[in-house]
Amino acid sequence: MRNTERYPVKGTNSLWQIYKTVSFFKVMKNFTIIQIARYMPFVSVKNVLYRKFLKMKIGDHTAVALMVMMDIMFPERITIGKNTIIGYNTTILTHEYLINEYRLGDVVVGNEVMIGANSTILPGVTIGDGAVVSAGSLVHKDVPPGAFVGGNPMRVIYTKEEMEKRSKHKGLSQ
Repeated sequence: MRNTERYPVKGTNSLWQIYKTVSFFKVMKNFTIIQIARYMPFVSVKNVLYRKFLKMKIGDHTAVALMVMMDIMFPERITIGKNTIIGYNTTILTHEYLINEYRLGDVVVGNEVMIGANSTILPGVTIGDGAVVSAGSLVHKDVPPGAFVGGNPMRVIYTKEEMEKRSKHKGLSQ
């Protein structure tokens, strides 16, 4: 189960009540900064935008590719470690609005993580240090450190130990 906080709503669906949960002006500011960052060709400038204006925690030498979509409502709940790559057109969500409730959850991406293009990371997920997420994956639960995961829904393809064994084997054949 993902680590999310649940907030029940009464009456209309939770998304219809969005501005009871987050300020309109915060959403507009975040949307503007995120759209600028999505097209920014300089990763160091992009990281400054995320850190300074969105209050995200981004590690040194982390590269966020073109068109990555950070959560517009609560980007401050995203932490990305150092020397990590977030692939093209990935979406990182820290909220989900449902009919009778909305949920919020921190997303924590470790150090030296590789997230492939077109992946979606749901709220309340932690991706461990050194993990690899295959392109096009739906990350709906925590990823163990060093694991190689992929698919929709995501599953563990290789554990850290299996990945280390494969790396050693490849090293011998070269």
